[in-house]
Amino acid sequence: MPEKKYFSIQEISRKTQVPEYTLRYWEQKFRLLRPLRLSSGHRRYTQADVETLLEIKDLVFVKGYSLDGARKALAAKKRLKKVAQAVTATAKSDLLESIKKDLKQLIKEL
Repeated sequence: MPEKKYFSIQEISRKTQVPEYTLRYWEQKFRLLRPLRLSSGHRRYTQADVETLLEIKDLVFVKGYSLDGARKALAAKKRLKKVAQAVTATAKSDLLESIKKDLKQLIKEL
């Protein structure tokens, strides 16, 4: 059976054990949390939204962050992720360039 791609607010509320009104409030406070809206106005959350909600829940309820603190922590994590991706891309580019040079040297030697 294929895994669901979209979830209703009720399903997310049950899954995360966070009341629906809290989820709606968090949507206002966190720009990272933007569920798809149907023409009828119903929200449809993705798995990425679920993961973001669980992170917010952990920061606020378990670690005791304020909503502002949680927002800043998530933003910092997102920035670090972008930097890591850039570093990885640069390292891959450097590695490919090195391999290219080595291959050219081998071809010359043959």
